[in-house]
Amino acid sequence: MEYKSQNVICQSCKTQFTIEPEDFKFYEKIKVPPPTFCSDCRMIRRMTWRNERTWYHKKCDATGKMIISMYPPDTVYKVYAEDYWKSDAWDPFDYGHQYDFSENFFKQFDLLLKRVPHPNLIQKNNINSDYSNHTLNLKNCYFCAGSDTAEDSAYFFGAIIRVKNSFDLHQSIDCEFCYELVDTVKSSRLFWGQNCESCFDSILLYDCRNCSSCFGCVGLRNKSYCIFNKQYSKIKYKEEMLKYWDGSYKRFLEAKRKFEELKLKIPRKYAMITKSVNVLGDDVSESRNCKQCFNVKNNIENCKYCYRVHDNSKDGFDAFIAWNNAELFYEVTSISGHNIIFSAFIWGGFNVLYSYNCFDCNNIFGCVGLRNKSYCILNRQYTKEEYEKLLSQIIKLMQERREYGEFFPSNISPFCYNESIAQDYFPKNKNEVLEQNFRWRDPKVKNYDITVSVNDISDNISDVLDTFVEEIIECEHKGECNEQCASAFRLTISELQFYKMMDIPLPRLCPFCRHFSRLKLKNPIKLWHRKCMKPNCPNEFETSYAPDRPEIVYCERCYQQEIY
Repeated sequence: MEYKSQNVICQSCKTQFTIEPEDFKFYEKIKVPPPTFCSDCRMIRRMTWRNERTWYHKKCDATGKMIISMYPPDTVYKVYAEDYWKSDAWDPFDYGHQYDFSENFFKQFDLLLKRVPHPNLIQKNNINSDYSNHTLNLKNCYFCAGSDTAEDSAYFFGAIIRVKNSFDLHQSIDCEFCYELVDTVKSSRLFWGQNCESCFDSILLYDCRNCSSCFGCVGLRNKSYCIFNKQYSKIKYKEEMLKYWDGSYKRFLEAKRKFEELKLKIPRKYAMITKSVNVLGDDVSESRNCKQCFNVKNNIENCKYCYRVHDNSKDGFDAFIAWNNAELFYEVTSISGHNIIFSAFIWGGFNVLYSYNCFDCNNIFGCVGLRNKSYCILNRQYTKEEYEKLLSQIIKLMQERREYGEFFPSNISPFCYNESIAQDYFPKNKNEVLEQNFRWRDPKVKNYDITVSVNDISDNISDVLDTFVEEIIECEHKGECNEQCASAFRLTISELQFYKMMDIPLPRLCPFCRHFSRLKLKNPIKLWHRKCMKPNCPNEFETSYAPDRPEIVYCERCYQQEIY
């Protein structure tokens, strides 16, 4: 069958988007209708189902003990402490019910979602790292989320892998003794680095490779002893560094100002794409045949409209987090497995439809909280023949009612918009959220007894006593931003020791505001068509740099001529 491009008006934002022939082929392959939401609205919808960092104190509904929970105390959902949830003390089949053909499927699923117990946090194989969520293989870590394999670290959120003795990271891999990194890999003793690889003993770097002992540099390759892209001898470098770095916050701000000015003078590649073939997107490596993809790494193939897809995954559209050999997936959030469609938090298995938080299950539909089960609908067990017959009838009816073919609605998500990770990448204020029919939770009023105002924090880390960990520090934003500001914060002992050891001045922002300051450094999950800005170059490309941005953006050829 020959397919043609089709323009469609998004039912949410009312903008026009295009469904391309290759999209129709994929939808036909997995037997789903084409979407009625644009790619941005589809991504937002999926993100509203993931709460990484908004935590509360509440009682476990099974044991009564106080726990940290991604569900608030007044939630309508039943919440168990994770160790109890993973035990055999309860049976998810006890909450199942028969499919009602007279009722809307999402209403039935919403009912099941509210009946089946949920784990307070998502954790696996963690040691002394209770204050974390959506994490595995952590040891001695604090206030972390969306991470795999880390040790003696804190304050990192989103795709952190194999990290040690580091603080305040975002989407970075194989780093040690690092601070304030974004999209950086294989680095050590690097502070305030972005889009860097294999850099060491350096401060304030952007888009640098194989650099060591550099300060305030942009776009360098295989360099040492450079300050603001100027080459020095080893002895002269150490002399000059005394002018810029001695643990003073004021000196850091002045250096950062010069660094930001330099970033605008050095050309940037239109997209961070490496070792990849036939790719459109940004932050992509070792992948092929991927379009509209972002943060896609390590042998990804034939994907589209995806964000954070890793590790040998292929043949998927519209995924927010897929990994570990995921294959044939569509409209999913945080999954691994084969043929996973319209589902969230599916950890292994195959042939999963419209299900949530299920582990190693096969051939299930509309299920919640199952482990190692097969042929289930709404948490009820069927034979293979019964399951296939009933599923066929359900899908046929849902198609007739136009219920089938989209991800779960945001209004039945367990989380409000500003509790979810959607607020990270598509930030909105309360009025915008309510106008677009999402839910909003007003932050709890915080009345901390602040003992140190932001203006009274010592300028130099050398002046800070060990007893400072007892202080309650005012956040510079004072709770007045739209960044989930805690309004105040405290330092941990390990954190203060790290700052002192590395001569890093104390932060002026709480961990939430520091996280959002890192997110602001990243480009949006969106592409624009632009021309290379080098004079007389005819090349055009798709880039995540909007046309009104101040940066100098080059095509790959011109960038390599300038940088390498």
